[in-house]
Amino acid sequence: MSKEKIINEKSLEFLEKYLNNPSPTGYEWEGQKIWMDYVKPYVDEFITDTYGTAVGVINPDAKYRVVIEGHSDEISWYVNYITDEGLLYVIRNGGSDHQIAPSKWVDIHTKNGIVKGVFGWPAIHTRNKAKEEPPKLDNIFIDIGAKDKEEVEKMGVHVGCVITYPDQFHILNKDKFVCRALDNRMGGFMIAEVARLLKENKKELPFGLYITNSVQEEIGLRGAEMITQTIKPNVAIVTDVCHDTTTPMINKKTEGETKIGDGPVISYAPAVQNKLRERILETAESNKIPFQRNASSRYTGTDTDAFAYSNGGVASALISLPLRYMHTTVETVHKDDVENVIRLIYETLLNIKEGETFSYFD
Repeated sequence: MSKEKIINEKSLEFLEKYLNNPSPTGYEWEGQKIWMDYVKPYVDEFITDTYGTAVGVINPDAKYRVVIEGHSDEISWYVNYITDEGLLYVIRNGGSDHQIAPSKWVDIHTKNGIVKGVFGWPAIHTRNKAKEEPPKLDNIFIDIGAKDKEEVEKMGVHVGCVITYPDQFHILNKDKFVCRALDNRMGGFMIAEVARLLKENKKELPFGLYITNSVQEEIGLRGAEMITQTIKPNVAIVTDVCHDTTTPMINKKTEGETKIGDGPVISYAPAVQNKLRERILETAESNKIPFQRNASSRYTGTDTDAFAYSNGGVASALISLPLRYMHTTVETVHKDDVENVIRLIYETLLNIKEGETFSYFD
C-alpha cells in the first residue's frame, strides 16, 4: 500500500463522533452501534455477544480464522456514596486517575439522561500550606448543585450511576489527536480503517477475518476473554496503546523508550507468539513502515493476553500506538502513528496464508 494518507474526511468524521460518544466499561453499546454503522459496508456479517462485544466478519464460512482487535470501553467512575449534604463520593470503573479529578466537569448517566456535576476541591486559601493533602480516592467528591441527599435522589442520581468526563476531540498542531478515551477507541478506529482499505482495494483474503471491538478491557480483559471462545481464532493481532515515555517524570529505565511520531510499537512478551511477531517485523521492514520495540515482563496488560491463552493457545501479537498522558482527559497520539498502525496491520494480513500454524516445530 502506498504512503499516501489513509485518514480521509469521512473517516475523521467517524473518529470524532466515535470518540465524543461516552462508552464506559459495562455501558459500551451506543459506541458499538456507531462503530458497526461505519464498518457495515466493509464486512459480510456481524457477531455480537451478551455483554456488547461487536465483530465484523469477512469470509465467515472460512475455517481458518484471523482476529484483528481493539477494545471499545473507557475508564469512568461509579457513584458509591451520597452524603446528607448532597455530595457524591465515587469508586473507579477501570483505572480512573484520582489526581486529575479536582475541578473537572462530569456527566452522571441516569435513566432520565445526563446530570451535570463537578469534582469540587477546597480553595487554595483554605488549605494548610505546610501539610497539603493531595487528591485521593477517599477525598475527591462530586457536587451536582443539590442541597441535600433527597434532592440528589429527585434528580435521578443514585448509587451505581456511572460517571464520565465530557471532554471532546481536538486536533493539536495539525497532526496530534487529543481526547479522553483514545485508549482504546483509537484501536477500534484503526481496525475499522483496515476493513475499509481491504474493501476499497478489492483484496480477497484466503481466511476469515474477524474485526473485533471488545468490551470490558479496562477491568481485566473480560470482553476478549468471552469473545475468543465464540470465534475460536487461529491468529490474533491486537492493537492497544502504550506510553510515550519522553515526557517529564517518566523513568525510561523502567518504562522503556517509546515516542509518539516514531511509529507503531511492536511488543516482546511471553504472550506474544515469536514467529507471528517476526512476520509483523518483516512486514514493517519490507514496506518501510517505521516501528519501535517494547518489552513486557510477565504480561502485556492488553487483550493480547486473553487471546493468547485461550482455546488451547492462539498465536497472538501486539501492535501498540504510542500515547501521551494515558487515563487522563488529554490523551494524545500522532496522526502518522495512527496511519502506520493501520498500514502495518493491513500489510501483515496480506502476508498470512490460510492454514499457517506458526509452530516452532514445523
